[in-house]
Amino acid sequence: MNETYSADFNLWIDQTAQLLRERRWHELDMTHLIEEVEDLGKSERRGIASQLTRLLLHLLKWQYQPQRRSDSWLDSITDARTQIELAIADSPSLKNYPTKQLEESYQRARRQAAKQTSIESGFPEACPYPLELVLDEDWLPDSNHRLG
Repeated sequence: MNETYSADFNLWIDQTAQLLRERRWHELDMTHLIEEVEDLGKSERRGIASQLTRLLLHLLKWQYQPQRRSDSWLDSITDARTQIELAIADSPSLKNYPTKQLEESYQRARRQAAKQTSIESGFPEACPYPLELVLDEDWLPDSNHRLG
């Protein structure tokens, strides 16, 4: 099974699933199986972090470039919130992950926003938005208006 893992990952998955179904524990490639299970958790966290970064990026652009606001920005904001909500619904143990990830995601979003907008020093050093508002489906920054 070790050779299959390196040569054809999809085949390795199929074979591993079959061995699990048949409860043939002694034939499993445990080293790689453990690595892949651990990577699943990393992937979920990475997905939340990515969506949070995208969400913060568009919130910054919404606030600091009001003249360029568009439906596509709203779509991106809405979709990122939905993806975070879905990920947490699938894995409730990740409920607090956005709190842990907020500042790091904000710093990524801030760098991206600076590149995309040419506003180099206009963005706050620390995230100016509380997480509750960032994830609130009806909130947009600096508009005192709620969606919906």
